[in-house]
Amino acid sequence: MTAPEPTDGLAAELLALALEAARRAGALLRDGRPDDLAVAATKSSPVDVVTEMDIAAEKLITGFLAEARPDDGFLGEEGASTVGTSGVRWVVDPLDGTVNYLYGLPTWAVSIAAEYAGETLAGVVEAPMRRETFHAVRGGGAFLGGRPLSCRPDAPLERALVSTGFNYVTAVRTRQAEIAQRLIPRLRDIRRSGSAAIDLCDVAAGRLDGYYERGLHPWDLAAGDLIAREAGARTGGRPGAGPGFELAVAATPGVFGPLQKLLEEYGAWHD
Repeated sequence: MTAPEPTDGLAAELLALALEAARRAGALLRDGRPDDLAVAATKSSPVDVVTEMDIAAEKLITGFLAEARPDDGFLGEEGASTVGTSGVRWVVDPLDGTVNYLYGLPTWAVSIAAEYAGETLAGVVEAPMRRETFHAVRGGGAFLGGRPLSCRPDAPLERALVSTGFNYVTAVRTRQAEIAQRLIPRLRDIRRSGSAAIDLCDVAAGRLDGYYERGLHPWDLAAGDLIAREAGARTGGRPGAGPGFELAVAATPGVFGPLQKLLEEYGAWHD
């Protein structure tokens, strides 16, 4: 049976909860970062760390949301995974930009999205060190605080500023660097922030013409992808596909097609 369409009331409720959960987690991460930050575990390589604060932030977020809506499901980067019975699933990256955080760099964020019946309905990206909170509801536009967002006016690809990311596994990162090397002569320039969520929001805010990356997971993408789309950007993956692990692309409508075509031609979707 098809799930009913979400109500405006549900969207508003989910957004309000996501905003508060992200605010609390952002404050915990900002104010609670110890000087001798310890590494609790490793992810795909010793460079890709999971910090104690990362895990604590996810526990804070999931605990807060579960108390408010006990029947919802969860998918979290640090292990939260429950199905739920309400039709709502929270997709949580408690600390996007973990290595930036570990090194004391400011480009990191809390990313929380609420899916309903498999579609992202609300998304929040909280960037505490930039004092910025991005949010969007499907069909309601994207915002930075109370300011509506709109992606940049279209520019030719050769004048496009495009961001990307690199995997922490050396062999994969080397392949991604080869793709970037081929792209650089075709663009204005390339940036690398270390946070997919912030890159997607910077596309929404008109600070980038485009962004692409291979190897992203749902928690990396869910909130930022909605915010970018609601600001007028196009998002996708390989031609005809949505954004996913193989490839995620977000750009102004005029840059999206040429950028996606080059990425397909260069094989940016495989190692």
